[in-house]
Amino acid sequence: MSELEVLVTGGTGVLGRRVVERLSAAGVEASVLSRSGRPSTIRGDLLTGDGLHPSVRGVDTVIHCASSPFRKAHRVDVEGSGRLLEAATGAGVSHVIYLSIVGIDRVPSYPYYRIKLETERVVESSLVPYTILRATQFYDLVLMAILTLERLPVMPVPRGFLGQPLDAGEVAEHLVELALSGPAGRARDVGGPGVRTLEDVVRAYLAMRGRRRRVLAVPIPGKTARAFREGALTYPGEAYAEIRWEDSLRGRMMSETGVG
Repeated sequence: MSELEVLVTGGTGVLGRRVVERLSAAGVEASVLSRSGRPSTIRGDLLTGDGLHPSVRGVDTVIHCASSPFRKAHRVDVEGSGRLLEAATGAGVSHVIYLSIVGIDRVPSYPYYRIKLETERVVESSLVPYTILRATQFYDLVLMAILTLERLPVMPVPRGFLGQPLDAGEVAEHLVELALSGPAGRARDVGGPGVRTLEDVVRAYLAMRGRRRRVLAVPIPGKTARAFREGALTYPGEAYAEIRWEDSLRGRMMSETGVG
């Protein structure tokens, strides 16, 4: 068992729980910061700062996955990360790893991306040595959006939006690799195995599930939509991830049916 002490923020979320699992597989038992204080977690709140100082006591590395894209984003992401880093500085934490999003500097018209970019600046200006990793969209989040659209008789999809989704587990593996290494500053971005339109991703889902739905490609105006069509959220360089969208769906289907 490794003697490295790791704290994972957002450790009960889509990415964070996979990070915790992979740390455990690597012989590192991580502590999990959770606002809910549910069993096997440490209660701490980025919004208020409650519990942050004791949560980082004795910690070597913080993997910061927590975010709030829908409510109080600036107070949680920017101000909350500042509180976390202040506590980490006082506790002598030697490495903080922050998970960010590919392309946020190319879509300044989107408020949440401006907040993520500002949070990166907070991490960079901290006294704690850092690594910032930007990743493209997670399959889990894409699937959540599709399941919402599937309730409708016609599935409206923004026309021409380009993405490069990837498996959250592969991102978690990379975060663990970074945690077991030293601070790297801005790490190389990671993206999925291919750039695809959102319409193509939806149609692939329907085909895999054997479902018949009308998909309506809707033109969306504005600067943000234009940036998405131009591939601002993609990283078409050397892909890190290997698991394809269809592979992810197939794995879910096998899990649902108990096969494999």
